[in-house]
Amino acid sequence: MYICKNLNGIEMKKQTYKRTGNCGLFDLEENTAKLGSLGNPLEKLLKVVDFEMFRETLEAGLYKEKLTNVGAKPYDYVMMFKILVLQRTYNLSDEQTEYQIVDRTSFRNFLGLASGDKVPDARTIWVFKNQLTEKHLFEKLFDDFDKLLRDSNLILNQGVIINGSFVEIPRQRNTREENKAIKEGRGDELWNEEECDTEEDKKKKANKKRHKDTDARWTKKGGQKFYGYKAHTKIDAKSKLIKKSVTTSAEQHDSIPTKLLIDRDDYGQELYADSAYIGKGVKNLMRRFGMKDRVIKRKVKGKELSKRQATLNRKNASPRARVEHVFGYCEQSMHGMFSRAVGFARNAARNMLTSLVYNMMRYEQIQRLGMN
Repeated sequence: MYICKNLNGIEMKKQTYKRTGNCGLFDLEENTAKLGSLGNPLEKLLKVVDFEMFRETLEAGLYKEKLTNVGAKPYDYVMMFKILVLQRTYNLSDEQTEYQIVDRTSFRNFLGLASGDKVPDARTIWVFKNQLTEKHLFEKLFDDFDKLLRDSNLILNQGVIINGSFVEIPRQRNTREENKAIKEGRGDELWNEEECDTEEDKKKKANKKRHKDTDARWTKKGGQKFYGYKAHTKIDAKSKLIKKSVTTSAEQHDSIPTKLLIDRDDYGQELYADSAYIGKGVKNLMRRFGMKDRVIKRKVKGKELSKRQATLNRKNASPRARVEHVFGYCEQSMHGMFSRAVGFARNAARNMLTSLVYNMMRYEQIQRLGMN
């Protein structure tokens, strides 16, 4: 133990420890092997997912021919996409993503980065993610992986489950006039720089507007208030893989986007859902695609459920509950049900990436456990 001083000149005791090893040429290989033996989830994912399958979509959507050879070469698109997979898996900000790649061996191994390779900074990560959002490439990337799942016969088409879950964002404190304008769809008219006289005020207004989400909405369910968006998901009942995902603002009823979830691919299957989906619109869709009604029934005011309805509810509750496993993983492991993204487009892209990363993790589990 020795005495040292901190930045304020205060003496502090520092403990020294006896070294139990020496630096060697094979330290990196030994650390990688140790991570694998401890159960490195990223290593498991790399064993079953070939990320090169996404290269064609990424390059077709993002490639720009350089007019000159001046300037730094762009980072590899597949590596950048893998960074977004890391970010979504561990719910990291752009700054934390950069830090963790520099700090963690498992992250660098996953990305294929050697010790001397340059790591993309937070701004580069944000720009890449924004480009994918603007060009709607997250949907295409989801479809690329969906094709792999179907080619592997993992989408069993023996029943589908649909459900919606809130994706909350930080609650904003607006005036009544501002909230009224937002509800009327006039959010773009608020916090404009033209209303300011000085450059300082203009900067404050511009910064404030960047952080204001005029697409999110309030809603109430079960006595609780929610602010943000809603992720509506269709899941293969047997494999628990996500087949389709749609995002709306939070006030939209669960049954409204059902017409965007159900399609010809679901023809003749059983449809499992909670009692929010008992409306005429959902029934018409089931009739149109020849689907079997497995929606949970609820009692009408002044009228109890019949014995037959109660029996069917108990029978259908177990298969329907499988959707909770999906949302449970997205919420607990990926923290996907809370977002700091601003605007509908970015939150829709984030929800699509959440669905894609979940499918990757579920695919790895199926392959590892031999469940296919």
